[in-house]
Parts: sequence; structure tokens; C-alpha cells
Amino acid sequence: MHYNTQISTADDPALDQLCLALAARADALDTSGDWPAEQLDLCRRFGVNRWFVGPEWGGAGWSELDLMRGLMRLSSACLATTFVLTQPLGVCRRLTVCENHALRDDLLPKLAGGEVFATVGISHLTTSRRHLAKPVLAARQSDEGFVLNGSIPWVTGAVRADYVLTGATLDDGRQILTMLPTNLPGFTVGEPARLVGLTATMTGGAECRDVLVDRRWLLAGPTENVLSGKGAGTGGVQTSALALGLAAGALDYLEREAALRADLMAPAASLREVHSELEAELLTLAAGGEGCSPDELRSRANSLALRATQGALTAAKGSGYVLGHPAGRWCREALFFLVWSCPQPVMAAALCELAGLSD
Repeated sequence: MHYNTQISTADDPALDQLCLALAARADALDTSGDWPAEQLDLCRRFGVNRWFVGPEWGGAGWSELDLMRGLMRLSSACLATTFVLTQPLGVCRRLTVCENHALRDDLLPKLAGGEVFATVGISHLTTSRRHLAKPVLAARQSDEGFVLNGSIPWVTGAVRADYVLTGATLDDGRQILTMLPTNLPGFTVGEPARLVGLTATMTGGAECRDVLVDRRWLLAGPTENVLSGKGAGTGGVQTSALALGLAAGALDYLEREAALRADLMAPAASLREVHSELEAELLTLAAGGEGCSPDELRSRANSLALRATQGALTAAKGSGYVLGHPAGRWCREALFFLVWSCPQPVMAAALCELAGLSD
């Protein structure tokens, strides 16, 4: 079947068509652990990459509200593919507001068209390994730019990326944010980790050994806390959108089972009510309205993802515990939200809930 329709809004029936195509491939993708090349090409042909980029660079310039609605729909169909797509989305956010206009104007049209794949490796500046005495990725200034040495602990799809957006720390504590072309001498990608779920995202580490990055690739810095300020985006809300999307896929299954089994109707209805409340909270935040904090939303969305997916597994019984059934995959994928760039308050809330200490 040929897919060439560009999705114009989050209500476009073409989005339904894309989600059906992704869902039909999700279990096979999980079993193989292969890079979702076919799925990403489908998304490109449906114009998903254009959602992230403004019209001045050839994109569709979707609002934050529509972006979150679109990401929820996609992640309900295939979380692995959607998570991979959030990487160029993160790059586009940073490029759009950076002061390096030459770099912005060169890369954003290519990202909008899906001509290149760019990913993000900045967890060492946010939640991963920040407790270490020495910077995980160090930068030294040179006449041409910056020389990078060290590791990038977690990068999604680095083995398939043309660029990695990363950050490094100078001796004086200031930081830089830069695009790192993956063909530069001294940059190497390690073997992707075999994850509990989402192995197809090919997430793992990368190493820099005297990698000289020209100044033309610099987005920001040197400065303190280079990730603060413009371009920080709404990562917490975005991650919650993916969690709610995963929960929605599991709830769709649970509701189908409940139509055949009366004992499932009340639990399915209760979980759906919670999902509707959280979706409304998320869309309020995405639209710039006031509501719960992003961390509170993240905690509640994580909890729902765990409960909805385990509910689907319970309804599926033994067949759901066999590899290849979506219920088992959803349960493993829900664990992702407990560990991936998880802020300390969100982690603490999860532990309290598990220990029965929540209000």
C-alpha cells in the first residue's frame, strides 16, 4: 500500500491511517529489535517531521497543543517509533531559538524533509551521571572551536544519526551546546544496549576522543547552565504525552475485552476516566494554561501507564505473557517512564506510591 498523504492537523483522518500502519508493525519491531526504518519512512511520507519545524524552514509549524495531541496518538500505536521521533523534535526546538542562524537555516529544512536524522545526547547535563566529580564530556577551547573528550552516556539512534546534539563542560565549569556531526574523526558509537523494552530505538553510549568541533556547529555557550533559558521546551509534558499515549493503547485493548467480559467493565471505565482527566491536564499545560505542575503530571501519567498496561496484561491472561502479545510489550515499555530522564521529585513520588506512602 502506498502512503503519501500529508497530515495537516491532529484531527486529520490521515493520522488514523498512519497509526494503524504503525500499530500493525509494533509487535514485530519489538521482537526483532531492529531500527524502525520502515516506520520512520512512513512518518516522513505522512509529513510528521514537518510538525516540528516552522513554515519559514519548510515545515508545518504545529502548535504545542497539536504536537502533544499528535505524539499521544503516535505513541498509542508504536512507542518505539514515537520516542525516536522525539529526538529530532528536541533538536528542532533548540535550533529554532539558537543564535547561530546560519546553522539553523541550514539544518531545519533538512530535518523538516526527513533528509537527515539528528538525535539528542544531553542526559549527562540533566539527570544522568551529574553526581560525578569530573565532567562526563569535557570541552577544551581551541582556535578552530572545541575539542571534546569523554562519553555521551545515552544517545538514541546514534548508529543511524547524521548529527548528535550534545553538551560539554569546560575546565571553568561553563558549558557549550553543539551539533556534533557523527562523521568527525574520534567520534565512535558503542553497541546499543539490549533494553527491557524499546530496544529498537538503538539507545546506547558514544565516545569522543579529541573530537574537534568547528565553531559553526555551536548552538550556545560557553556559559553556565547552558540548557536553561530559551529552547528548554516542555520535555516533562512531552514525556507525559508519550506515557498517556502508551496507556491509551493498553486501555483500548482492555475496553475491547470488557465488551466481552462484564467483570472488566468497571476497572476499564475507571482507568479511562483517569486518562481523560490527565489528558485534559496535559493539553491545558501545552496550551499555556494553568494547572498541575509538569512534575505532578509526569508522576500521575507514569502511574497510569503502569496500571493501564498491567490491566491489559491481566485481561489477556497467560497469552499476554507470551512474547509477541502487545500486552506484555506495553508492560515492559511502561517501565521506561520510571527511569528515562526521571526528575528526582517524580522518582520519589513513584517510590512512595509503590511503598504505599502516597496520600
